[in-house]
Amino acid sequence: MKKILVSDKLADDGINFLNEQSGIQVHIQVGMNEDELCEIIGDYDALLIRSDTKVTKRVLQAATNLKVVGRAGIGVDNVDIPAATEQGVIVMNTPDANATTTAELAIAHMFSLSRNIPVASQSVRAGKWERSKLVGVEITHKTFAILGFGTIGRLAAKRAVGLGMRVIAYDPFVTAEIFKECGAEPVDLDVLLKQADYLTLHCPLMDKTRGIIGAEQLKAMKKSAMLINCARGGLVDEKALYDALKNGDIAKAALDVYEQEPPKDSPLFELDNIEFTPHLGASTREAQVAVSVEIARQAVTYLQTGEAINALNLSTKISAEQLKKSRPFMMLAGVMGKMLVNLADQPIEKLEVSLFGKAADAEIRAVSVEALVGMLGDLFETPVNSVNAENIAKKQGISLVESKTEETQGYLSLVKLAGVCANKTVSVVGTLLGDHHPRIVNVNQFEIEVIPEGTMLVTEHNDKPGVISAISSILGESNINISRMQVGMPDSNDKAMAVISVSSPLPANILEKVTELSFVNCAIQINL
Repeated sequence: MKKILVSDKLADDGINFLNEQSGIQVHIQVGMNEDELCEIIGDYDALLIRSDTKVTKRVLQAATNLKVVGRAGIGVDNVDIPAATEQGVIVMNTPDANATTTAELAIAHMFSLSRNIPVASQSVRAGKWERSKLVGVEITHKTFAILGFGTIGRLAAKRAVGLGMRVIAYDPFVTAEIFKECGAEPVDLDVLLKQADYLTLHCPLMDKTRGIIGAEQLKAMKKSAMLINCARGGLVDEKALYDALKNGDIAKAALDVYEQEPPKDSPLFELDNIEFTPHLGASTREAQVAVSVEIARQAVTYLQTGEAINALNLSTKISAEQLKKSRPFMMLAGVMGKMLVNLADQPIEKLEVSLFGKAADAEIRAVSVEALVGMLGDLFETPVNSVNAENIAKKQGISLVESKTEETQGYLSLVKLAGVCANKTVSVVGTLLGDHHPRIVNVNQFEIEVIPEGTMLVTEHNDKPGVISAISSILGESNINISRMQVGMPDSNDKAMAVISVSSPLPANILEKVTELSFVNCAIQINL
């Protein structure tokens, strides 16, 4: 008999599903603190939670029989995933089960902002009849702009198309085919901001996206534009939003999420052209049922069959012997994948993985998956790993092509990654020195030997005297130390490449200075 502990409130449908399964015993006890959870967790095979239960390292160490933690919802900030991995406990979530309800809330906010519904309701309650004061705007034929085109963004797009709106979207990691399927036009961020009548945010909160909507972006928008954020609070600089709303840089805004939750004493409360909801994105009866049933189903499936659906920390299953042969090449591919996605200025539609020579002894799927993890790892809020990488890539419209041969190409072992985009292909080729020391030997057809670590500045430039000196001067003036520098052989068009390892990441203004040099065609910063 497998025992499942439910420590947060799940919908009755999820509990009923568990009770209907043979060989499953369910115990419900909500509201426990860490000490209380530690006392009983050792008896259970599975733990199902929402956001209240904190699954700490101490809890996991006490969970001597625990096999799986299931989070009903997407966020796993309350689970110590490294500790769970160390204890051999699978962590899984339900990333798509509440996508519909969040997309619908964004649409609801759009209607509410357009027709002044909260203000109108308060006006009538106050005995007023202010029809001329509360004239709204139609949404038909307006431009619905989506920042982030994952599952929720795509659902919002389809609904906006159905409402007769023009839909544009920005997501540098989604292929053109996916945009087309949803009726959306892909644009860059500048165009998205300038053309938006309604800007809705649906991207994860990471270092790259924190504050993605700030003063500069808000000033670039139409004065009649309206901003909607039902994603994550940190995406919007709330001080900049306050200034933009007060100064008339944009017309209105609606927030469901905040930099600090709940948003106590926020200056935004002073304004009458902004609406608020208390993080209701997943708060519908249907969503509560969906996440509860889905996590119950996933937990039971894992306990009964070993299939880990939406697992966040399970390694690819290969034999110990095969893993020993493959691991060094897997690590190399992970680093190369991170380099590849930074080199691409367009969405990668196909990843080609090729193994040559001794590398062909490795398990190619394990190597390919690690390349995908490297490519996608910094792009999503949910951890990307060897379990979910292929599924995430598929959702992004990225296909995988693999090949291997024992033939060598000048090296005993060689791994090649090629990212095929709509109008170009980017590539990285790597090898191992002494079977353990990774080296990059070719980048975008430039022969160049690079130790892939730390922060690297990669430039493609005209092959002429003074280029490296000019770049070095900019870095020196900015107190950025150069630890290594490699220059690739020029190609037939007299273009060359430099890979410069620097002591610290370049601020945006310094990277821009390098890019603006007349003989530099492009400059990319890669953090490994």
